[in-house]
Amino acid sequence: MILCAGNNETFDFATPIGVGLIDSAINLTRDCLVHKPEFLLFVGSAGSYGDHKIHDLIESKTAANIELGFLDEKAYTPIDNVVSAQTENVKDVIVNCSNYITTCERAMEQMRGLGMGIENMEFFSVMRVAQIFGIPAGGLFCITNYCDANAHRDFIANHGFAKVLLRERLVEKGMIRG
Repeated sequence: MILCAGNNETFDFATPIGVGLIDSAINLTRDCLVHKPEFLLFVGSAGSYGDHKIHDLIESKTAANIELGFLDEKAYTPIDNVVSAQTENVKDVIVNCSNYITTCERAMEQMRGLGMGIENMEFFSVMRVAQIFGIPAGGLFCITNYCDANAHRDFIANHGFAKVLLRERLVEKGMIRG
């Protein structure tokens, strides 16, 4: 099953699950209860913490939920905030997820220092639901922006082409038809 967020990030080949951590978790859980898919692939845009360039395509099986309050030691969590389906001995790009989009260069650098590569709002929910249901999962992301003061402007400017690149990659991999 190929998934996407929804709103302005939809594809004719993907099932929208909602924007952010909560809606995506609720809707994907509902879908998995009705008909358990064999595999989940989340497709969407992402912001870069600096190591990945605009329009790069990133595949990952590892998601984290590191909130910005953690960076300033103003928050902690008792839950396991990293989920991975990575079984091979390779360094996976960690996709950090939050209901908030990073727009501060200092926070971007701190996230990179923690080993985070990119950010997307829904992927942690996808990976956690997949883990609970025992479903293999992964994600394919196209970088639309850096996580800095220009994040929203750059996302808007690059989002349309990112959707084209994501579609092309899935056609190339034989996952969808052109």
